[in-house]
Amino acid sequence: MTAAFDPTAHLPDDLIERIRARAADVDESGSFPHEDLADLASAGYLRILVPAERGGAGLTLPQASILQQRLATASPSTALAVNMHLVWTAVARQLAAQGDDALAFVLDGATRGEIFAFGISEPGNDRVLFDSRTAARPLPGGAYAFTGTKIFTSLAPVWTSLGLHGRDDSDPDAPALVFAFVGRGSGIETRDDWDVQGMRGTQSRTTVLTGAEAAADRVVRRVLQGPDPLQVAIFAAFELLVASVYTGLAHRALELAVDAARARPGRAGFPARSEDPLVRARIGDMAIAYDALPLALATLTADVEAGIDHGAATFRLLAGMKDRATSTALRVVEDALLVAGGGAYRRGHELERISRDVRAGAFHPSSPDAARETAAASWIDARP
Repeated sequence: MTAAFDPTAHLPDDLIERIRARAADVDESGSFPHEDLADLASAGYLRILVPAERGGAGLTLPQASILQQRLATASPSTALAVNMHLVWTAVARQLAAQGDDALAFVLDGATRGEIFAFGISEPGNDRVLFDSRTAARPLPGGAYAFTGTKIFTSLAPVWTSLGLHGRDDSDPDAPALVFAFVGRGSGIETRDDWDVQGMRGTQSRTTVLTGAEAAADRVVRRVLQGPDPLQVAIFAAFELLVASVYTGLAHRALELAVDAARARPGRAGFPARSEDPLVRARIGDMAIAYDALPLALATLTADVEAGIDHGAATFRLLAGMKDRATSTALRVVEDALLVAGGGAYRRGHELERISRDVRAGAFHPSSPDAARETAAASWIDARP
């Protein structure tokens, strides 16, 4: 019998508590959680998806999902920031399992301590992975220069390599999407513009590219017609790991609601808060909604790990998982606030911070509208 996965081996309780203790200050100052990242790096967390033979922990995608849920209970913004690095290592690992070593340098770089950021989102590009407003200009020898604007670039203060894409229109009859990685240097401006409602610690700043060059050995794919296996792998890793963060956030909100109910005595002639039928019904509803998330994540991450092809339903299932996790988390948090009462509305209360963090969920791809369009298309347009 296979031993059950123990998340405390990679995220010990004392590490979780240190990160939780710092979360409020990170949010208040709108700063990057440098101490969290240093602790996580020391614990080998940035290498969890790197195969053991390459110097990592050799964990699976389902195991990484469990860990990201756990990390999000301590600090959603730290978990979300680290998520972007983990997405690239997950993609590199998945491609390697398919016999494609195009991203082997990501696995080796993560082992050496590199930090990989996600430079895909762009203003006005609703197709995200499947189009780009960034110009990709071919250079001699197979290199590319990228000019455009990327938004929501998490890990902005610390990344060493930025994975991005752009559109090569040098052949009007055969435009291509180019996926590559660039290091910090000329042609890259990181704007200090992350001043938002929640998830403040991610420091997901705007990145302006002006001829930023990717060397030939860091150009990983030219996609003429998609979806390419690289795009599918990125989509799967991103949607499922983002869903993991918001599932962990929902778990923490449920914990805080239960703690609040237990801590509040009843008024004279009324039952204790934890015995109030209305409170118990609300917490029961929260629990039922939450319980579906880790179960669905376990199934979908296991399917991706095993290479199971869901055909025309693939993008619907992945986008639906992300949308379900973020919308359910919002609902659970809103109910947690009602259970906790007016004290949770005050700055400094963990639920107040979480109530702001959870609202970022709607802005990660796939958006609620995009997820519904994907789902509708897979039923209406693909159905014979």
